Amino acid sequence: MANPPVQRMSQLMAKTLRDDPADAEVLSHKLLVRAGYVRRTAAGIWSWLPLGKKVLSNVERIVREEMDAIGAQEVLLPAILPREPYEATGRWDEYGPELFRLQDRKGGDYLLGPTHEEIFTLIVKDQASSYKDLPVILYQIQHKYRDEARPRAGILRGREFLMKDSYSFDTEDEGLAQSYALHRQAYQKVFARLGLDYRICAATAGAMGGSKSEEFLAPAEAGEDTFADCPNCDFAANTEAVGHELTARDASAVPALEEIPTPDTPTIETLAAHLGVQASDTLKNLLVKVDGEIVAVGVPGDREVDLGKVEAHFAPAAVELVTAEDFVGRPDLVRGYVGPQGLGEKVKYIADPRVAPGTSWITGANKEHTHARNVVAGRDFEVDEYVDVVVVQEGDPCPKCGTGLKLDRAIEIGHIFQLGRKYADALKLDVLGQHGKPVRVTMGSYGIGVSRAVAALAEQTADDKGLCWPAEVAPADVHVVAAGKALQIELALDVSEKLREAGLRVLVDDRAGVSPGVKFTDSELIGVPKILVAGRRAAEGVLELKDRRTGEREELTVDEAIARLTA
Repeated sequence: MANPPVQRMSQLMAKTLRDDPADAEVLSHKLLVRAGYVRRTAAGIWSWLPLGKKVLSNVERIVREEMDAIGAQEVLLPAILPREPYEATGRWDEYGPELFRLQDRKGGDYLLGPTHEEIFTLIVKDQASSYKDLPVILYQIQHKYRDEARPRAGILRGREFLMKDSYSFDTEDEGLAQSYALHRQAYQKVFARLGLDYRICAATAGAMGGSKSEEFLAPAEAGEDTFADCPNCDFAANTEAVGHELTARDASAVPALEEIPTPDTPTIETLAAHLGVQASDTLKNLLVKVDGEIVAVGVPGDREVDLGKVEAHFAPAAVELVTAEDFVGRPDLVRGYVGPQGLGEKVKYIADPRVAPGTSWITGANKEHTHARNVVAGRDFEVDEYVDVVVVQEGDPCPKCGTGLKLDRAIEIGHIFQLGRKYADALKLDVLGQHGKPVRVTMGSYGIGVSRAVAALAEQTADDKGLCWPAEVAPADVHVVAAGKALQIELALDVSEKLREAGLRVLVDDRAGVSPGVKFTDSELIGVPKILVAGRRAAEGVLELKDRRTGEREELTVDEAIARLTA
């Protein structure tokens, strides 16, 4: 394959900007726009300019090579999909307003694919009839669509994004575990080659369903995920997946429940101040509606309820906070003074494991201006279901070793799931087994955010001068800069062609009428790993080679520069 031609900035369809976009909040958004990699088309919808497309294609190439290496087969499925398969799995409704829905001229319902479990399942159902056809791993690199309510952070949270999604199909759970392990290893290789700093974190399956699930998170201030990292052991997890062990206590010495007057104390803060106790001694009871039915959620008074965890637990049911109207006609629910000991069978009570059997609390007495103390879980009230629902805090004990956890922000760049038979059951994916009987297929689902990885790399590797790409994903291997005069431009073009012939990808700044200062600033903003300058000693055939990341410089002849760059 011939080496790609030298990319000349005098012909490049991309303009660098001196100022940050007015709507940019995060570093990757600012720099990718300023350096001429992307341009906004509409809210959450982005166009990739030539330099950006090169970086995106390099990420695709690395992902494709590592997927091919584990025996995965690439396909390309449509982005516009029929309603029926998603209705069969329940996701036509579960996705809610995030789903782009549309109709054809005949009134048929379609959607823009947010993910493709259903369609891949149907492909295998059509193509595989026997256990001999499995196992198989199929993948694609394709755009996905989700109608984000608040698209932000440039390409990090868009309504259209490029993703690699793959799916494994096995006849046995052991095969699924092996397919999962293959993907896990492939992802580690992908992210290592991309030059990303990442963590593998335990995660919840959420609306995807299934059993085991892990996220690949790239630590970054711009990240929308929070993960917990143990400084003492290898535990790492998305905070939504951090659990707390349920440990029962002996409550035999706790006195009987006692009601106490607590006027004007409808909040934990006012109650703790009135009684002179710690907030952690109180029991907070948050009321929510789950598909219209009221459910109480109990947590220690010094902790906040993580509504995301509550929603994940009850998914696909809709969860919302109660309003003042919900208390009308409900004398069993006294606003600001709810206690679990008086809820009865009308209200389901779920609690965090910290509200373990035998723990004693101060909580609402279900009467105006009245609370109760010595309210013991398992003695004075029963918990219908224990669910980890608190917001994880810095210093919470590591579930594995007990050391205080550290919390960091991160960008999700990959996610792997053992789906099991959820989609195979819904779409009746069976093959003929070894013993002549139908066998239900088990599946895995595995995603990498390709466009998101570009933003994550920009966030992690940029400095105060601009982007600073790792070599394998950069739009070029070397950025040749002609300082300005005709002689310097001639030398820059000559050495660029020689570098191309030597197998390097070359970007050359041959723009006439642009000051050397602007060119040097642009070379640092664009972020190619090596910058080769035809400057003040061009007449002598001497160039200056600069390492973009370290800033180290050295003067070399043309032959020396070529030798150094191709070594």
